[in-house]
Amino acid sequence: MKALLGLGKILAALFWGALLANLLDPFVQPFALLLNIAGAFVLFIHAGELLLFQQRLKQCPRPLLACGQVMLFGIFYLSTLAEVEEQAPEPLAAEQA
Repeated sequence: MKALLGLGKILAALFWGALLANLLDPFVQPFALLLNIAGAFVLFIHAGELLLFQQRLKQCPRPLLACGQVMLFGIFYLSTLAEVEEQAPEPLAAEQA
């Protein structure tokens, strides 16, 4: 599972790199327009993820960094965040009281 999440993060980073390259020096039409539309759609989806997982991201040690990673990697980052929370030991009942 970690390998697939890592591969997803790499592909997401390549997508954003291609979009940035397209903005700096547009590709041949219609690919430039299609890539811009796909980029806007992915940006919209990642912004929605920020709104949906806002409470969980505020609990992170560095919430601003976590928000940036959600904007870059989307659900691939949120999945790794869930795995880290599952692996964290539960606090003892005596410590909570």
